[in-house]
Amino acid sequence: MRIKSILLSISVVAALSAGAVHAAPNLVTNGKFEQTTNGTNKQLSSTVTLDADRSTLSGWTSSNGNDGGYNFVLNSAIANTDASAIWLKGNSGLLPNTGNIFASDSQYYPGLLSQDVGGLLVGSTYKLTFSYALAQQVGFNGANVDNYWQVGFGNSTAKTSMLSIPSDGFSGWKTATMYFKAGGLDQVLSFMANGTAPGAPPFMLLDNVSLTAVPEPETWGMMLAGFGLIGFVARRRRAAK
Repeated sequence: MRIKSILLSISVVAALSAGAVHAAPNLVTNGKFEQTTNGTNKQLSSTVTLDADRSTLSGWTSSNGNDGGYNFVLNSAIANTDASAIWLKGNSGLLPNTGNIFASDSQYYPGLLSQDVGGLLVGSTYKLTFSYALAQQVGFNGANVDNYWQVGFGNSTAKTSMLSIPSDGFSGWKTATMYFKAGGLDQVLSFMANGTAPGAPPFMLLDNVSLTAVPEPETWGMMLAGFGLIGFVARRRRAAK
């Protein structure tokens, strides 16, 4: 009877553990920028528009206070060719990211990219991850230094590591990981390109934005207890043989 109770406890803990591991959906809408209102390879508008040369990103707002800013949704497959709305230098570095990417010029009418994230638990911790890079537009020369994404989450802010490239350079894709506590049920997540640019224009690139809940300490405690219980039963069964 005791063995049955222990096995039942193990099953419950295993289920909870599996839930903690797998039940962490991405709370960001359209984090890969694949959903647009008017196609890709275009400059962004602050509102849905019928302008054939503009588009918007579903779930996101791009704005510099007047319009969408000098922000773009680009097709990464052609971003380093003359078919792109912004032709970026870098013969091979852009291709590892498939699909759409977001691009923002930090020096020329930069626009804030933002999204209202709901369904949060006040005081809970959330993990933000994303891919980012720095590229230069064809037709311009000179080094670009100390470029970064300034990230906002509610009243909190954070910065990515600085990216610098020589003239005609490309930084390659980097991965950023940040942690934020929710100050409300809804929080605004935002990205703003920053940096100095004697070799303007530098374009900060963004992709694969994900925000997931971090399991609370008590959840981890149950998981560890369950794993310890499993080990204890295994040792008892070996000793009984």
